[in-house]
Amino acid sequence: MANPFKRKTRKEDYYTASQWQLFWSRFKANRLAALGGAVLSLFIGIALFAEFIAPYSGLADDRNPDYTAGPPQLIRFCDSEGCQLWPFVQQMTSSYSVIEKQYQVEALMENGKPIRRNLQFFHRAGEYKLLGVIPSDLHLFGVERGKVHLFGTDSNGLDLFSRVMFATRTSLTIGFLGILISFILSLFIGGVAGYVGGWVDSTIQAFTDLVRVIPPIPLYMALTAMFPRDWTNQQVYFAMTLVLGLVNWPTLARRIRSYLLASREEEYVLAARLAGANGWRIVTRHLLPGFASYIIVELVINFPYRILDETALSIVGLGLRRPTMSWGVLLQEMTTVQAIQLTPWFFIPLIFFVVAVLSFTLLGDGLRDAADPYSGIQR
Repeated sequence: MANPFKRKTRKEDYYTASQWQLFWSRFKANRLAALGGAVLSLFIGIALFAEFIAPYSGLADDRNPDYTAGPPQLIRFCDSEGCQLWPFVQQMTSSYSVIEKQYQVEALMENGKPIRRNLQFFHRAGEYKLLGVIPSDLHLFGVERGKVHLFGTDSNGLDLFSRVMFATRTSLTIGFLGILISFILSLFIGGVAGYVGGWVDSTIQAFTDLVRVIPPIPLYMALTAMFPRDWTNQQVYFAMTLVLGLVNWPTLARRIRSYLLASREEEYVLAARLAGANGWRIVTRHLLPGFASYIIVELVINFPYRILDETALSIVGLGLRRPTMSWGVLLQEMTTVQAIQLTPWFFIPLIFFVVAVLSFTLLGDGLRDAADPYSGIQR
């Protein structure tokens, strides 16, 4: 018979576990946060392997002039000519009717029968470099002849599925790089202000308050409007990430500064000073690790706002431009009444955008709750 006095209670488990064990335990218990993390993992996979997942490059050399602004092609097993075991799509053509003021879509016929294109998985087509390094021509799916458009095509006849995959990479990486730049600035500025204090802290806080009172949207518009029109898309891309990073550091910097001001006189900090540790070591090895979970939460919560900023600026024409593919660039085409009435599939990138922002929100809420693991202890 087990000794009841050796059995740990739930309270004891909490108090004897490490900080990260408590963090992970509470995070796993939040199913919505775990769902948000799983969805974001899928988006990260799309961003990393976009060339493999997308059947085409999404650029002008892969346009389908016979299927302009065409609706999504359904994956079928049956049509008017019967059924088969292997999935296929019908070869379609589209044209704009000036009289009816709408797009007419028809199935291409051969010998009086609709043309079928069998779907091929791990299809070999256009060459690319996986992860920018590994040469390959393998795609997740495709067709031997003709083209397949699971999300339809845009007004230029470009495959929307492929463009959404590449846009996911662009928007996520802009958000990540913007957060990374703002994190580095926040860590340095907030760390110096909180640990040094005195007139240094006062000077930094005055500058921080100056940045905070500037309205963000006009500031975004002013900075992005300064981009020369002859810049390449790569230059605009990196300038956009720099703008997002330089504007959004004050909030996290103030939180880091407040934490360091409250913790710099703790006994373990004084002991580190007496042991001869310099300021950099005290901040990085003793003070910030105890605040790391809150920093992670802050970064995750702010990530969707950076995506929102890029998307909003691109929609109004102040951000990225064609042929660069981002969610904001793709959503430019849905801002007309014609798109709402005639081409509702142009809203598919909006679904990806909303799901990504919602997933970040759920994940951020779960991480925020997990960052205070002792709140769930029953007293």
